[in-house]
Amino acid sequence: MSSPVTQERPLVMGILNVTPDSFSDGGEWFEGDLAIERGHEMIAEGADIVDVGGESTRPGAEPVAIDEELRRVIPVIEALAPHVRVSVDTTKAEVAAAAADSGATLVNDVSASLWPVAAGCGVGWVAMHRRGTPADMQHHPHYDDVVAEVTAYLADRASTGAAAGVGEVWIDPGIGFGKTAGHNLRLLSAVAGLAATGYPVLVGTSRKSFLGSLAAAPDGTPAPVDARLAGSLATATWAMQQGARMVRVHDVAATVQAATLVGTPGGER
Repeated sequence: MSSPVTQERPLVMGILNVTPDSFSDGGEWFEGDLAIERGHEMIAEGADIVDVGGESTRPGAEPVAIDEELRRVIPVIEALAPHVRVSVDTTKAEVAAAAADSGATLVNDVSASLWPVAAGCGVGWVAMHRRGTPADMQHHPHYDDVVAEVTAYLADRASTGAAAGVGEVWIDPGIGFGKTAGHNLRLLSAVAGLAATGYPVLVGTSRKSFLGSLAAAPDGTPAPVDARLAGSLATATWAMQQGARMVRVHDVAATVQAATLVGTPGGER
């Protein structure tokens, strides 16, 4: 098993989408200079890791060619890596390897397949659970027991990566990736069980659609993306209290405050 991750409070991973089509901030940081500026803002807000992604994984997203993904992420990683820990959000081995060469020290892997790259490059690896692809993952997802199935899958992938030589292995239940709102809530309720596998757990709920449904208007209209901060903070805080060692978020400053409170032994009276 990989070495345990220790820190005074849960870590906060800031999301930096260098894409035109991500569900929350698509296009907002698409230009490299704007993305770098936003990365520095997140550093100032207290982000422990900045997660740079050049291909949207939202439901229905179209795949991006390797060369284009490299064009989007590598200059941003090179600019930020001297100032903060950087992860690369990718499913492509070529992009993961190039990112590691450019200063990224963590591969955030939606496909849970890139452990050979992480082991070969000597970087950390996040194995996430996803059923299907962005094109079809939200088309009537079904599980007999979502908690048992996701836990078994992640434990298998994590142990495989660790055995292959990855020294830092994280697991992520993949909230919203081939799951209904009910599946997401059951997985959130089971974070402590995921943590009991012995691998540090990363949870990402930030601004996701199930939060919009839970906070729907009286007429049933889901809360828009920019009105999901309360749900994002509530679920991140819950996950951290249940043992998640890192949360992946858009709203860094507010989440760092929450993480600090969660990580304060005994709290203030």
